[in-house]
Amino acid sequence: MAVDHDVQAGEQDLERWRRERYESAAERDALFTTMSGEPIAPLYTERDLPADPAAAIGLPGDYPFTRGVYPSMYRGRMWTMRQFAGFGTAEETNERFRYLLDHGQTGLSTAFDMPSLMGHDSDHPRSLGEVGREGVAIDTVDDMQTLFQGIPLDEVSVSMTINAPAPIMLAFYVAAAERNGIPPEMLAGTIQTYILKEYIAQKEWCFPIDPAMRLVTDMIEWCAKRMPRWHPVSISGYHIREAGSTAAQELAFTLKDGLTYVENVVERGVDVDDFAPRLSFFFNAQIDFFEEIAKYRAARRIWARELRETFGAKDPRSWLMRFHTQTAGVSLTAQQPLNNIVRTAIEALAGVLGGTQSLHTNSFDEALALPTELAVRVALRTQQIIAEETGVPHTADPLGGSYFVEALTDRLERLAYDYFAKID
Repeated sequence: MAVDHDVQAGEQDLERWRRERYESAAERDALFTTMSGEPIAPLYTERDLPADPAAAIGLPGDYPFTRGVYPSMYRGRMWTMRQFAGFGTAEETNERFRYLLDHGQTGLSTAFDMPSLMGHDSDHPRSLGEVGREGVAIDTVDDMQTLFQGIPLDEVSVSMTINAPAPIMLAFYVAAAERNGIPPEMLAGTIQTYILKEYIAQKEWCFPIDPAMRLVTDMIEWCAKRMPRWHPVSISGYHIREAGSTAAQELAFTLKDGLTYVENVVERGVDVDDFAPRLSFFFNAQIDFFEEIAKYRAARRIWARELRETFGAKDPRSWLMRFHTQTAGVSLTAQQPLNNIVRTAIEALAGVLGGTQSLHTNSFDEALALPTELAVRVALRTQQIIAEETGVPHTADPLGGSYFVEALTDRLERLAYDYFAKID
């Protein structure tokens, strides 16, 4: 009875505050929403927490991983600072990779040009004017070997953002490493391979859906057997968000696509625990600070629940959603580009507070051209300042238990399941 009395008293206090304090001071006609259009209340209180906070929020490293996938989070290991780079020739991009590693970057992320993304050689008629323009041109295994010349691939984690021709690029990468005496088992990193979002958002595909999905499934199955340190697919909401989705749509379509890949591989007869721990995700970090943090927390919780309860995964590593984050390209402006440094810092902080395992910070001049060395250095320093100077990484999920953040996390989770039902 005492608890009921306390709840009733709290509601009375909230109603009094709203009537006597808030409504007399606020702009009553103003509509406050998140960037995605979700309504925001003027105040959140204890009654906005989940019905069972211990079960829904939990602890870092414990199911359902709302507060993070590792118990110590960044106290144990800092996120990977993985700056996206690629332009011109393999030689030029190799030079940029070395520059980034020399300045403290801890992982490489490769951008390919449009012909490479579409499976065309540089001398193909359709490649005219696009070779090396928005990424590096890779046509052969020799190009791949040049791209990573002098870089210890058994020590550096490598990410490759490519989808339709991903099986070919992975074969190039494995062959290039073997030429240098490094077997597939030693290679660590990620290849995107996420073909479903091409039909949804980015529109860069080479094959119809069914054979494309067969290739993705082939890769996941092969990597499960031969490349234990490799993530064969990066399930990416980034491009869905850049194409104009809301946070809830990014969350829902990304997770539903990921569950579809799991379903396809399981249908091959592969045990879910043999490959699920090597699936990774890639999310956008938009400028709406709290909505993004809530999105990441909801994503971890949904994935853990679905892998454990729907697919019967028994290995706790299969329940973990590990993800890379990139700050929002569409938030950058060509006008007053130095303001983009501030936007990127805020978005990067949301990624860190949301518990990302890997982070790319956009360069301030990307709305104008491929990034200059100065802009790349500032972008990397932004991550290093968050890591080393702010104190933010000192405790796991410092916003956990926030009335607003927990309410927003629950709302995005409900919206994602609404989309799941529509997709089904």
